[in-house]
Amino acid sequence: MEATNLKRSRLTDLCSVIVAALLLIYPLVLSRFYSALMIEILTMGLFALSFNLMFGYAGMLSFGQATFYGIGAYTTALFLKYIAPSLALAMLSCMAVSFVAAVLIGSICVRFTKTYFIMLTVAFGEIFYYIGNSWVSLTGGDDGLVGIPISRIAIPGLPAIDLQDIRVYYYFTLLVVAIAAFVLRVIVASRFGYVLRAIRENRDRAEFLGLNIRRHLLLCYAIAGLFAGLAGALTVPFEGMVSLETLHFTKSADPIIMSVLGGTRFFLGPLVGAALFILTKDTIQNLAELWMLWMGIIFVAIVLFLPGGVVGFIASLGGFRHRTSENVEKNEGTKSSEYTGDQEPL
Repeated sequence: MEATNLKRSRLTDLCSVIVAALLLIYPLVLSRFYSALMIEILTMGLFALSFNLMFGYAGMLSFGQATFYGIGAYTTALFLKYIAPSLALAMLSCMAVSFVAAVLIGSICVRFTKTYFIMLTVAFGEIFYYIGNSWVSLTGGDDGLVGIPISRIAIPGLPAIDLQDIRVYYYFTLLVVAIAAFVLRVIVASRFGYVLRAIRENRDRAEFLGLNIRRHLLLCYAIAGLFAGLAGALTVPFEGMVSLETLHFTKSADPIIMSVLGGTRFFLGPLVGAALFILTKDTIQNLAELWMLWMGIIFVAIVLFLPGGVVGFIASLGGFRHRTSENVEKNEGTKSSEYTGDQEPL
């Protein structure tokens, strides 16, 4: 059994190295179009990871995650356009604003559960969408914010980094998403992450054990809002503008679909779901006129036949093989114990 676990660990490490190598050489061997496609996958993958921190680990289903995604995008764009053309400072400010907004909104939402929580997240999302649409002097309304300056990143002793180069921006996005994913991984593997799991599994029992439910859920909500805002910030240099669609209700559905596709009980499930969602969408758009219909059929089929998501299905195959080998070893051990001494098996 230890040998099997060691083999699985080595296989996981090998797959991780291969994936990392592919991500590094990806823009060097393919066209700029595929670099742009991967930037979208990474950005939306981070957006889905932030949502799944609430849903997959704490059991909070939010239909208003686009609120913080849009706040992050607008904060970054306004900072770059009116304060200073420094992307690093703009991203830090967007994370701070998104975190504060999530604390204020979450302090109300986490007081309620289930249907009431969902309704409140939708309501706050519609409020911010209305503000974005009505405050034309600040947000640009339906036209959005355009003409956002993207300056080069100057590092002493090194050439300036031009983020307007799509391949350079791919590596920048990959670095930011990798760091963010690592931080989220540390969070879910910490005591705080296990408290969230306990609340998800049995809220009453967790409260009986003396855990402060609201405080933990509020912190979870705020952290998810912070990383959703960071995902929104990454879209600004990539698209060169911010549209009102970043605050729209339908934008909140994207991370839900991505998380369910990949698997909500697996940390990297939302990232895999984001890749499946965007690649499927791009492929079907080029092949079929009624692409939304076909997208719906594909996703319904995945939910029906792969309820644990794609990553969950792959993990179940590995678990099945592992259980099968254990049963074989157990049966062989039983047989060998039955035939001892000079007795010959029949």
